[in-house]
Amino acid sequence: MCGIIGYIGPKDVVPVLIDGLRRLEYRGYDSAGVAVVRDGAVNLRRSAGKLSNLEDVIGSDPITGDYGVGHTRWATHGRPTEENAHPHRDCTGKVVVVHNGIIENYLDLKLELQAQGHVFVTETDTEIVAHLVEREMKNDGLENAVRRALMLMRGLFALVLISADDPEKIVAVRNGPPIVVGLGDGEFFVASDIPAILSHTRDVVFLGDEEMAVITRTGVIFTDFFGRPVSKATQRVLWDPIMAEKAGYKHFMLKEIFEQPTAARETILGRVSQDSGKVFLEEMKVSDATLAKVDRVTILACGTSWHAGLVGKFMIEQLARIHVDVDYGSEYRYRKPIVTRNTLAVVITQSGETADTLAALREAKHEGASSISICNVVGSMATRETDGTIYTHAGPEIGVASTKAFTSQLVALYLLALRLGQVRGVLSPDASKPHVDALLQLPQLLEQTLKVASDVEEIASRFHTRTDFLYLGRGINYPIALEGALKLKEISYIHAEGYPAGEMKHGPIALIDERLPVVAISPDDHVFEKMIGNMQEVKARGGSVIALTTRGDRKLASILDQSRDFVLELPRAPELLTPIVMVLPLQLLAYDIAVRRGCDVDQPRNLAKSVTVE
Repeated sequence: MCGIIGYIGPKDVVPVLIDGLRRLEYRGYDSAGVAVVRDGAVNLRRSAGKLSNLEDVIGSDPITGDYGVGHTRWATHGRPTEENAHPHRDCTGKVVVVHNGIIENYLDLKLELQAQGHVFVTETDTEIVAHLVEREMKNDGLENAVRRALMLMRGLFALVLISADDPEKIVAVRNGPPIVVGLGDGEFFVASDIPAILSHTRDVVFLGDEEMAVITRTGVIFTDFFGRPVSKATQRVLWDPIMAEKAGYKHFMLKEIFEQPTAARETILGRVSQDSGKVFLEEMKVSDATLAKVDRVTILACGTSWHAGLVGKFMIEQLARIHVDVDYGSEYRYRKPIVTRNTLAVVITQSGETADTLAALREAKHEGASSISICNVVGSMATRETDGTIYTHAGPEIGVASTKAFTSQLVALYLLALRLGQVRGVLSPDASKPHVDALLQLPQLLEQTLKVASDVEEIASRFHTRTDFLYLGRGINYPIALEGALKLKEISYIHAEGYPAGEMKHGPIALIDERLPVVAISPDDHVFEKMIGNMQEVKARGGSVIALTTRGDRKLASILDQSRDFVLELPRAPELLTPIVMVLPLQLLAYDIAVRRGCDVDQPRNLAKSVTVE
């Protein structure tokens, strides 16, 4: 959620910090700030609103420094104001902290510190960290003071601190939200996500939970919270930095929509044999013997990833004949889930750091489940805590509203379903071949699908002023109705609902009138005739229909009104892969409507890319 950047090295620190914060804007934020140290003095600049506001503040009152930290804040405690913006300081002004997460017992700590004479100037939970470290630094260095402060705090948080009284040093700690340390040539970086430092170095180390990095000009020392040394492996990031740029597109989201054929191709690459029909998921690291015994799959996810899980349920149940439950990560651990010794927990998370999903994973593992993750970020917490991982090789996704990560998750789930079917003996090699062939054709189908972009723009021009939308789908495409509605509300701020089309008569039909557009996801499958019936019910009540169907269909033309309705014809795909085709125009529709309404597509209000707090 919040973005963190820190730097120590030979360069002027301010441009490095501002550049890093700009590359973290996709995470969502409401204020920003930097703090730098020069000649033993801390200089701090903060501003509410966009990063450009902070740049204006620095432009009118410049600062320079030898090392420092920066932050973009997504408010959890305290209003989004300049006073509450990070970095925060102690009473002396010499201890500086930036923070991502929540300190659950901050009120108790604040009262204790106030009783000792500490004066607070913000509404945030973060400020107590600076005061705790100030108190603990009376007779010690920064890292030991931080360690003692950590023993007093409860919650999930990532912290980066500097102190003018212990100069030329940055201390970073992780207890939940991610922290990555970048290793440069005579310079070092710390950040909440890789894009912030990727233009400077590709060599990174991911902190684990309850780990600390002490960064100086000469190197980095890794320990646990008790000061015991921790051995860490350096990882080489293979992304091209240009992948985190817009590459000529107006927005990251639009670029990422059009990258989906490539993302699907990369996720499939090397994992299937067209000759034998076999699926290879070596990185999953769960033995075939274990997979063969699986009698229950529990999918754990949040948001768009939960919608992917709903589609995955259809794939796994049909191809592997295993019972599948799909749970919100935020709900799973608050009930008493049934977990057998042969349960496989599948966690789906783009970032690998979603707090609720990780908490649900830990609950499932505690109950004895085996586990795998479907994730886009190498080395993330989910990939370290599960028995194995199916990586979605989508590349960095900067837009807050997920697009290519979602479709890559669907590809990964299809691969998982095929693999489970094969090891359980449900799918023979011959039976697998048509599914593998279809999967290999998918990137080309997605390229063809994106050719409807101009038609989608026309639809957006007609309906962008509407205040409500209803999305309908059946079977495996019902989750796509949910996803289409979510995309629209996320970035255009239009109220939208997704419903199973068969449930329309049980409530939503009361909303239908001439002002309500109804998006009908209606490929030519075994429930197509049912969808036609639903569309006729909409038309009978004056509603407008936007129908997504299979190319070559002629039935819809006979029931829809060309002056009020739209039909988007899309390439034919096997039924289990239709959701991946059908969702692309819905992403484009949400994007085009949001642009016409003047919304901030890449950074919609109140949202964060990676939800690292509960």
